[in-house]
Amino acid sequence: MALIERRIGLLSAIFLLFFVLAIGRAGKLMVVDHTSLKERAQGQQVGDLTVPAPRGAILDRNGSELAVSTDAADVSATPYLVEDVPKVSQQLAPLLKLSVDELAAKLTGKDSGFVYLARAVPGRVAEKIRKLGIAGIDVMATTRRFYPSKTTAAQLLGFVGTEGKGLSGLEYAWEDELHGTDGQRRIVKDGAGDPISTIDTVKVKPGRALGLTIDAQLQLHTESVLGRLAQKFQPKGASAIVMDPQNGEVLAMANYPKLDANDPGSAEPDATQNRAIGFTYEPGSTFKAFTVGGALAEGKVTPTTMFDLPPTLQVEDRVIKESHDRGGISLDVSGILAQSSNVGTVLIGRTLGAEKFDKWVQNFGFGKPTGIDLKGEEQGLVIGHEEYSGVSAANFAIGQGLSVTPIQMATAYSAIANGGTLRPPHVVKRVGGEPADTPDGKRVISSKIAAQLRKMLEGVLGAGGTASEAAIPGYKLAGKTGTAQKFDTTIGEYSKANYVASFIGFAPADKPELLVSVVVDEPRGAIYGGDVAAPAFQEILNFALPYLKIPPS
Repeated sequence: MALIERRIGLLSAIFLLFFVLAIGRAGKLMVVDHTSLKERAQGQQVGDLTVPAPRGAILDRNGSELAVSTDAADVSATPYLVEDVPKVSQQLAPLLKLSVDELAAKLTGKDSGFVYLARAVPGRVAEKIRKLGIAGIDVMATTRRFYPSKTTAAQLLGFVGTEGKGLSGLEYAWEDELHGTDGQRRIVKDGAGDPISTIDTVKVKPGRALGLTIDAQLQLHTESVLGRLAQKFQPKGASAIVMDPQNGEVLAMANYPKLDANDPGSAEPDATQNRAIGFTYEPGSTFKAFTVGGALAEGKVTPTTMFDLPPTLQVEDRVIKESHDRGGISLDVSGILAQSSNVGTVLIGRTLGAEKFDKWVQNFGFGKPTGIDLKGEEQGLVIGHEEYSGVSAANFAIGQGLSVTPIQMATAYSAIANGGTLRPPHVVKRVGGEPADTPDGKRVISSKIAAQLRKMLEGVLGAGGTASEAAIPGYKLAGKTGTAQKFDTTIGEYSKANYVASFIGFAPADKPELLVSVVVDEPRGAIYGGDVAAPAFQEILNFALPYLKIPPS
């Protein structure tokens, strides 16, 4: 009997011990782990998702689509609901373009209530995933950015990252307008992971469309011209700008190498740069128009002022030479510009003096951004006259020792073309259907001086000029060639092999409606602007003038 009582007492003690442990565990769950478990339960049953706003479209000046948002989906998972991770990983990996191991790693986070597997998956792929009906895998409708013309204006348009934000070009510069306002969606699921409630807590506000000044057909033709130039001269890079000089509208902005905006990750780093606004270079002879313009405006010379030009000119420790050897000659200012005489331009620059020369460099907008409605614009490098050395003014007069960008040169030449007003260039014409704000221009030279410069620049394409072969029958053209050695920082002197060849001009010369700039970085087989860039200028105009219905002059 005593033995039975002892056994009963022992069992009662064991029962009491388990009871106390159970009470303790319950207390811990209720008191200590309550918050953690509550959050975990909510994480498994309630999910807050960002619903990306559809980005505004980007259209050319005629309404053609350059960038649009298409149907897509974000694919996510609730890992603890995925039963057979190896099998699911094998099924989804090829569709999501992930490795099986990478996908399996995302699906094995059992403590997680939510994980993205892929963002902005194309709609056709998303539909295939939906049809698999895999428990724990969710497909949420969204949009993805698509560029119908692939490479057309790709550097200008830019591209969008996986988070739906612009990373470069217009997509980046106009992110706030294009993106709109993302929404928030709360999804409540039952224990099996099936949605039982979906509530939009913040409504989506679509982005605003951008209407550009760009003409898609002119852009396409300009890019094809650069492509043919690249095949012939194998340059490191090139850019071409087509503008309306009267109002600063950019009609085409082309770059080489090409870039597919739908697949920027496959491109080389140089291909993503918009060289039209980001490439800095010494302009060489195209800068001579501004040296002459300043001297005309200050009354130091007229187009017919004569200069006796020696074969070379000693300036401090430098000998100024012509591009081709010659004997002593006499040329007037018009002839100096038409024949691109280095010696003559330096002598014209001397009539200004350092301080006034610097003033005119600044007046034409060099050394500061143009104010174009894009991000990433370089401002070039121009030192003030206080920092000039003995040879600085001579170098600057012929476009050496300072750096500019293609868009700066196009903008400054537009002031000559339009009668003397420097206008900030722009590529956005309308935002959400409303006219975009465009800053006012400022007068930098008189209409008389601008007309004199236009007339002198006609001589460049006339008989004896440096680009006579770029003339177009029936049209009066004006422009300037440029050939500049690149400075080699590795040896501390100018390269004997690497040059920048350029041409910039407008048509018709007496009342310009179109300006074209072509800049070619490190061409091979030829180096002169008249040989490399001027034919591309001519080819672009040959298409653009009749296409835009600009009559012969």
